[in-house]
Amino acid sequence: MIVFLLFLPAKVLFRLRVSGKKGIEPDEGYIVIARHRSYWDIPMLATALGRRNRIHFIARKGLQKNPLFRPLLKLFTTMIDRDSFSKTDFRSLLESFRHERLIGVFPEGTTKHTPGVKAGAIHFARLTGKKLLPVNISTRGPYPPRYPFIFPRMTILIGKAFSLSELEADLVCADGRAGQNRLLSARLMERVDALEWAKEEITEIHA
Repeated sequence: MIVFLLFLPAKVLFRLRVSGKKGIEPDEGYIVIARHRSYWDIPMLATALGRRNRIHFIARKGLQKNPLFRPLLKLFTTMIDRDSFSKTDFRSLLESFRHERLIGVFPEGTTKHTPGVKAGAIHFARLTGKKLLPVNISTRGPYPPRYPFIFPRMTILIGKAFSLSELEADLVCADGRAGQNRLLSARLMERVDALEWAKEEITEIHA
């Protein structure tokens, strides 16, 4: 219902275009990976995937302090304490990754620019066997929007899903599992960013 209600504003305000949605298999589980620049990423990504591809997000508990977000968070997120991550948080995440078909993860963990990315998506891809689905949120214009009237044009590019073993191919790292996960996380975001450069080659644009 939320996605249905968001569709018209997304088309009118953001002139949303979506490419690659047909590559999502209805009986396949995915970890959806995208960069995080604005809170708008969440509703726009849910809208782009459509009503048939219900997505469940991982969110930090601090968002509960926002009265605007609080009623919706329980519907489509698993919330964790990112600063004091506990066994309870881990079990909640693992249960969500195993039972939800599409899990949305922003590896940067914040809309602010940070030098690195978190390795959570890599950990849970290894534990659950879910494929990684890269998504590039491309905008032309101010993003986040400048209220009340200036919204960017938005194109959401959904790439080809791949397994963790494909991402690990030819990886050489002498820094143990932690170092390997850092390199894999960097590779993962490179695949997300590569969709931006390939967008002129993609002709299948549809809502």
